[in-house]
Amino acid sequence: METDKYLQDIQDIKKLMTESSQFISLSGLAGILAGIYALMGGIVVHFLIVNHDSRYITLESLTFKLIVVVATLVLFFSVVTAFFLTLRKAKRNKETIWNPSSKKLLFNFLIPLVTGGIFSLLLIKNGYYGLIAPVTLLFYGLSCLNASKYTYRDVRYLGITELILGLLAVEFSGYGLYFWVLGFGICHIVYGTLMYVKYDKN
Repeated sequence: METDKYLQDIQDIKKLMTESSQFISLSGLAGILAGIYALMGGIVVHFLIVNHDSRYITLESLTFKLIVVVATLVLFFSVVTAFFLTLRKAKRNKETIWNPSSKKLLFNFLIPLVTGGIFSLLLIKNGYYGLIAPVTLLFYGLSCLNASKYTYRDVRYLGITELILGLLAVEFSGYGLYFWVLGFGICHIVYGTLMYVKYDKN
């Protein structure tokens, strides 16, 4: 009996240490909504490309500017939604949204993400439009992998999936938009749903 009690105490201590080193208030619903925003944005961008009046889209064209606006709106609504839903879940879990674990999570997530964003801007500047979708998928996948040590392990699998899609988007460069929609739209909805069922509903 005493041995069982000690073993249970050790398991409780291990669980407490794990939870204190991980940010567990990420919202699965935020992932679902981000995926929906990405799907909507992908549909709009597809419509803009199909109705573009020339073969190539230049930086000066109205189509390119509208694509940038759509991408910015998708990013904005995704970030705002994630912030408010995560804040709500953190309050429910009696966890502060800005703690050592969330700081590590954010820092490790942003390093590859900001690097990928700068790299993407350089690609756009130099006219390598076909690599934008693969690069964003690859660096986002690296961001998820890098941050997964400080939150749910499911984020790691999302990162691996994004990396695979990014590599496929390089091989099939003419279908970059479809891989982008698959990675940021469908995958977010699938993984967001899994996280919602596993963590949020309880």
